[in-house]
Amino acid sequence: MKFTSAPELKPFVTFVPNKIEPIHNWYYYKEGYSKKLVEAFLKEFDVKKGEIVLDPFCGVGTTPLACRQNNINSIGFDVSPLTVFVSDVKTRHYNLDDLEKYVRQALKWKFVKPKQIPQQKWLKKMFSPYVLEDIVFYKKKIFEIKDEKIRNFLMLGLIDAAMKCSYAYKDGAFVRVVKKGLPPLKKIFSYKIRKMLRDVREFNPESEPQIDIADCRVLPLKDKSVDYIISSPPYLNKIEYTKIYKTEYELFFHLPESNIRSFIGETEDAYFEDMRKCLKEMRRVCRKKAAIVIGGGCFPDHVVEVDVRLAEIAEEVGWKVEDIFVARNSWCTKKGNVKVGQIRESVIVLS
Repeated sequence: MKFTSAPELKPFVTFVPNKIEPIHNWYYYKEGYSKKLVEAFLKEFDVKKGEIVLDPFCGVGTTPLACRQNNINSIGFDVSPLTVFVSDVKTRHYNLDDLEKYVRQALKWKFVKPKQIPQQKWLKKMFSPYVLEDIVFYKKKIFEIKDEKIRNFLMLGLIDAAMKCSYAYKDGAFVRVVKKGLPPLKKIFSYKIRKMLRDVREFNPESEPQIDIADCRVLPLKDKSVDYIISSPPYLNKIEYTKIYKTEYELFFHLPESNIRSFIGETEDAYFEDMRKCLKEMRRVCRKKAAIVIGGGCFPDHVVEVDVRLAEIAEEVGWKVEDIFVARNSWCTKKGNVKVGQIRESVIVLS
């Protein structure tokens, strides 16, 4: 099996570079990768206008948005209502006159103290009562807007602003409460929607990718209906994404307890069995090539070479493994500093 050292990809397999990218930075998603990684493989694959790129684990839309910014058609699916919502908002075409009108109105909304705020004890630890009051007020005002695109645009601004005004700190598989001085939500929300509006003024083509909720194990696409895939499935770990983003779900989506993380099995066997189904489906719908970003599995007593296992499974279901680009190596540790073994973060290229 061919391995190619690709240290130039190291900064791009994380979401960090997107923090300075317009539109990509409308919502910070630690588990994502960067626009530059997508563009590197659009170039590597020589993707042409008129061809279609699929991301069956689209997260907050890095692949569809990067494709849109490069005039490439794309489709994005995910099982998370939160990330599909974010992806959708970031990749829409907006009526600029209407959007500017509603942003101006939102900046002038006069605060009215809500009669009730959320009472969950864990939620009260995440926010001051003043911020919770502001969240409830702004959410009510936004829900009054009939235009769905504009309503969702402002709601994403509120979601991001709310998290910036919270004590929640996403730390790996956990959310910690970190008490600190925080700015008023009104100030952050106002700044956020102004910035989002500036981004739309600078980039607002009429083209829109297809974004929807779907399970990669059963893709709602016809055989050979896309040309390329650029994606990153959940890594083999013990992170429960619905718990990491529980605050957003509770405040803005009111969803019941779900098993989004178990969509890709939690145990090694279940994980690879689910990934076999996904790779088989991806092989069915894809005509040309795929780039799959994946990290090694880290457990207290061993490490798992996930890239090798996935490459083997890919070949078993009909793919040809062209290369495994190793973006970076890191140590799997237990109890903070005891080294268990080295793990890789790689991009598997399939054809």
